[in-house]
Amino acid sequence: MNNNKPHTAYFCMEYGLDEKMRIYAGGLGILAGDILKAAKEFSYPVTGIGLLWRKGYSKQIINEKGRPESKHPTNKEIYEYAEDTGKYVIVNIKKQEVKLKIWKLDKFDNATLYLLDANLPENEKYQTITDGLYDGFNEKRIAQEIALGIGGVKAIRKLGLNIDIFHFNEGHAALAGTELIREKMENGLDFHSAWDNVKEDIVFTTHTPVKEGNESHSLDSLKKMNAFNSLTRKQMQEIGDSPFSMTVAGLRLSRISNGVAKLHGQTSREMWKNVAGKSPIISITNGVHRSTWVDDRIVANKGNKEAIIETKVKMKKELVEFIKNRNGAKLDPNKLIIGFARRATAYKRPNLIFKKPEIIDPYLKSGEIQLVFSGKAHPTDDNGKGIVANLVKKAKEFPNSVVFLEDYNMEIARYLTRGVDIWLNNPRKPLEASGTSGMKAAMNGGLNLSILDGWWVEGCEHGINGWQFGDGYVGEGQDENDLYALYRVLFNDVLPTFYNNQDRWEDMMIESIDTTYQRFSAKKMLERYYTEMYNK
Repeated sequence: MNNNKPHTAYFCMEYGLDEKMRIYAGGLGILAGDILKAAKEFSYPVTGIGLLWRKGYSKQIINEKGRPESKHPTNKEIYEYAEDTGKYVIVNIKKQEVKLKIWKLDKFDNATLYLLDANLPENEKYQTITDGLYDGFNEKRIAQEIALGIGGVKAIRKLGLNIDIFHFNEGHAALAGTELIREKMENGLDFHSAWDNVKEDIVFTTHTPVKEGNESHSLDSLKKMNAFNSLTRKQMQEIGDSPFSMTVAGLRLSRISNGVAKLHGQTSREMWKNVAGKSPIISITNGVHRSTWVDDRIVANKGNKEAIIETKVKMKKELVEFIKNRNGAKLDPNKLIIGFARRATAYKRPNLIFKKPEIIDPYLKSGEIQLVFSGKAHPTDDNGKGIVANLVKKAKEFPNSVVFLEDYNMEIARYLTRGVDIWLNNPRKPLEASGTSGMKAAMNGGLNLSILDGWWVEGCEHGINGWQFGDGYVGEGQDENDLYALYRVLFNDVLPTFYNNQDRWEDMMIESIDTTYQRFSAKKMLERYYTEMYNK
């Protein structure tokens, strides 16, 4: 480890390290996994703190009616890859002591990750709180946040880790701050002195402008679940307001916070401008772990244009074969393939491109445009499930031009981001915090076609390394405005370049790699965290 740098405890609800470990739901977890992998690769002293989800996130299949159906099988592989430390901590939930077993995980070339597990018979009804990732509401969610935050700090003490910085990656970990305050008060400090003291050791990352991603609980519910953790109602309200916002708590408990892209930092400062006593919010743009997401052949041939082009042709054929084996669809590797894969939710607008069938359908019928989708809806998001069902319906209408790959995971993500020609991104601005899948596609020679939101505001060189569409308009008629902008760029720029100017397309592929490879890497992101957040 780099002993000249502060040792950071990184708290997160989910970690995407490998498809065998289904303890991640989406981008937040993939980012956390990439940070731990970059920390290991470049010897940064980071230790992960999380929960061992026995059933992981939902496994989402498409049923006979063409709708997504969530399954929750036990993920036995977790216990095969994680190492039992033989240590436990106790947290108080409601009126019961709950024992949390500490597991250690470092099998995927990642910095050490400690996972807390409530799956013990003596925990009785609280045995299941670490079963399913994001499967609970209110009391169960509070119990999970007690386990992650309060239990996480207790685990650090039990393991004897010498931690300098506590990094709360999103609001779910905020109760770790109250445990740190409780420790200081137990050693004689008053509440405000303890708060000021621990604030120097805490940094916070806010991840989304979307309301559902910024959780809050009533103070009554927190008190009932014993989440006050020896603090008073008034003290808890000072930290997180009433109702108690986990994001507000994170902003107030930390000495500095960050958004995950330049634009997201601006959005966050505006969104939380009325929060008194919050820490300053800077911007540190997300990055991706290249060894995980960039094909080895791209890395080996970087700087050799002919070899890169040849590799891209192979990766595209590998994607076509993967799709054929998964669901029988036969795409043409000589035709344009557009990829779209992310959480299936309304604001990301997965089905925007289909909104004018009279315009898009002829291209699908001819096979001139081929679209590959993947993504899970949250198990309780009926609207998101409806979006997936509509994509599946479109795939049945155009079986060899539109594909939906069920149960989106890291394996699917790797094939897609390496193999597609175009990575499509059209969230409803300004709701995309960063987005990292487009970075992965770019580093593999894919070209982004995206609205100017998230990271693409910083990465886009229109017509050189990809394309933007839309004028950034936000307001009534935004969807229609963006749809026609998408069609204009797709039909007037993307298709003519791909089919009629292959030399220019290949030049853009090289530019796509060169302009993103260093700038949007997890290494660069971690360097910035240390220089701008962790170092005091």
